[in-house]
Amino acid sequence: MTPPYADTPETRQAIIDACLQLNADGINQGTSGNVSLRAGDAMLITPSGVPYDAMTPDMIQPVPLTGDPAPQGPLKPSTEWRFHQALLAAKPDMHAVVHAHPVHCTALAQNRRAIPAVHYMVAAFGGHDVPLAGYALFGGEELAQNVTAAMADRHACLMANHGATVVGETLAKALWRMGELETLAQAYILSLTIGTPHVLDRLQIEEALAAFTDYGRRD
Repeated sequence: MTPPYADTPETRQAIIDACLQLNADGINQGTSGNVSLRAGDAMLITPSGVPYDAMTPDMIQPVPLTGDPAPQGPLKPSTEWRFHQALLAAKPDMHAVVHAHPVHCTALAQNRRAIPAVHYMVAAFGGHDVPLAGYALFGGEELAQNVTAAMADRHACLMANHGATVVGETLAKALWRMGELETLAQAYILSLTIGTPHVLDRLQIEEALAAFTDYGRRD
């Protein structure tokens, strides 16, 4: 599936499949993550508190790209719909948002550490580091502002005492970024246990950023 996405049963099922993949890959646990896609003048997002293996396409919640969601039956959109909405509004070239609590990303977030340029894969996230968004209560407007600010020129961020969020040009690209982010976080934590990781200089990361303009899958 490639953008533009439409609000169809197939698109809704793709969101469910993405959630199931996150859990199967060990990137998320239970129902703590959430996934959204831009679909026309709205976004589609996972419902709040529904186990992924019990989710059906009719449970996926439509939310306008601006303003509060209208009631859609007995289910509510994910409590994190505000920062999904804010990211899609701020990044018109991005069509998917994936939020999860990967163990290694979350460990760094609990220590309030960003990920510096300790590996050229940092460039996959749009800049010279993976920044840390400031802490705020989950689901609130302050958290939406913090995440959107941290990702103003990035494709990912860690979230203080919380987890991680990525965006993607496609759903597949967002899932790829989340997997790469967790691998990068794991390697960074391991490297901290054996010494002081060497940080690549600005020119080296600029070269990697240029190389990443034509890197990875397009679907």
